[in-house]
Amino acid sequence: MTDPAQDAWLGIDLGTQGVRAVAADSAGQLLGAGTAPLTSDRRGDRHEQDPDEWWRAVCAAIGQARAAGADPRRIRAVAVDATSGTVTLTDRRGHAVTPALMYDDGRAAAEAEKVNEAGEAQWTRAGYRRVQRSWGLPKLRWLLDAHPRAAADGWRLAHQSDVVNRRLVGHDVPADTSNALKTGADAAAVAWPEKVFADLGIPAEVLPGLVPPGTVLGEVSAAAAEETGLLAGTPVVAGMTDGCAAQLGSGATAVGSWNSVMGTTLVLKGVTAELVHDPAGVMYSHRSPAGTWLPGGASSVGAGLVAREFAGADLDRLTADAAELLPTGLLRYPLVSPGERFPFVAPGATAFRSREATSGAEDFAALLQGAAYVERLCFDYADLLGAPATGAVVLTGGATRNPVWNQLRADVLRRPVTLPRNAQPALGMAVLAAAALDGTGGSNDGGAGDSPGAGAALDRAAAAMVRADRTVEPRDSYRSAHDEGYVRLVDLLARRGWLPEVVAAHARERTAS
Repeated sequence: MTDPAQDAWLGIDLGTQGVRAVAADSAGQLLGAGTAPLTSDRRGDRHEQDPDEWWRAVCAAIGQARAAGADPRRIRAVAVDATSGTVTLTDRRGHAVTPALMYDDGRAAAEAEKVNEAGEAQWTRAGYRRVQRSWGLPKLRWLLDAHPRAAADGWRLAHQSDVVNRRLVGHDVPADTSNALKTGADAAAVAWPEKVFADLGIPAEVLPGLVPPGTVLGEVSAAAAEETGLLAGTPVVAGMTDGCAAQLGSGATAVGSWNSVMGTTLVLKGVTAELVHDPAGVMYSHRSPAGTWLPGGASSVGAGLVAREFAGADLDRLTADAAELLPTGLLRYPLVSPGERFPFVAPGATAFRSREATSGAEDFAALLQGAAYVERLCFDYADLLGAPATGAVVLTGGATRNPVWNQLRADVLRRPVTLPRNAQPALGMAVLAAAALDGTGGSNDGGAGDSPGAGAALDRAAAAMVRADRTVEPRDSYRSAHDEGYVRLVDLLARRGWLPEVVAAHARERTAS
């Protein structure tokens, strides 16, 4: 029998700008980590990546993790997360035959309207009512229109994680319902909505099977072992989206808890016992391997602007100067790319400032503050829908490396925020891999799902592998100024016609309470 003290789990995070691989033991100690960059092609509404680059980056990141101390002989399972809504088409050998349409690619606007018309009842039952143009299903319809012989040629839909999982195991793999949610998968039934897809002219032949996250998909093949250095026969577990992976890596698995990820963009996810229904289609819910629901959304606001606007700057000095200016009267809506998805849907939304900045430090301060205000608006929106929005908040993502930003976010949210040690999506996938083998004994019979045993296994793994680093308390002395600035930004968004008045009114009411 395997000695639990020697067990290790490998998590792989396919992000926007790179791949990260992390090996952790059953107590959450990091044994080795590696990273490899990814490049993107952005042109207006288009955002593409080369799927072949994903596998090369995965191999490089795993190689670095091994060199840093991750012993493949200890790794009992591996799981992969990916950006949500990123899709491509693959041939019979699993090789991508189209560029990948990334999570925020917005070219499928017309297709989204057709998808919403055909599936209104289905999307309403799923809780989000409307599909957005950046989601996987409109993009799949766009790809099929661009390649009308796809089904006849044996081409198949693949999400970002599907491409890597197939390379790992050496044969076709089903998609997990987390990554397939934005492609129309029914997470509760673990099935594709056949009638809706028939009405949309989407052939069943192009669709992969579906399984819940935590299902064992197969084992690392001999060919993949040679390329990655992993041991052949290592189980490969179906993962989740990067936002869900970050949530697991934060330890936020209890009902009422929230994980806010400030990376390239902002992703907020909570845990609820029941499905949250959103008549506006802004929030959507993944199904947790524990059987609970994970409502949330992904904004187009985030830290991505820091690298773009302040490249080459001394960020430590800039942060120190910005701290002296906070709260600032300069309001920014810091969109990384045009169009907003959460906490409201506005394809025409663009970044703006309330006035010109007087200095680079003030502009930087306003960027940090604006992102924090949008984060607060996301929580207000969740509260409007009836989700328990006052529970524990865990912060993760690259922005947590900035202590001034952490304090600012606690001040703006008016609540304590916890920063976990080593939190990252890749660790979340290591947690999921550990829970999957705990809950299934390493079988290939469906894995996580809704059983009490699966929920207990996930809670055990998260509790054992995720540790809190510190808690940041809000400062009451800044409350009034931030409340005033927040309401001013809400008003500006409402006046532009992007933020519905019912949402703006609720945000004002919560501020006054």
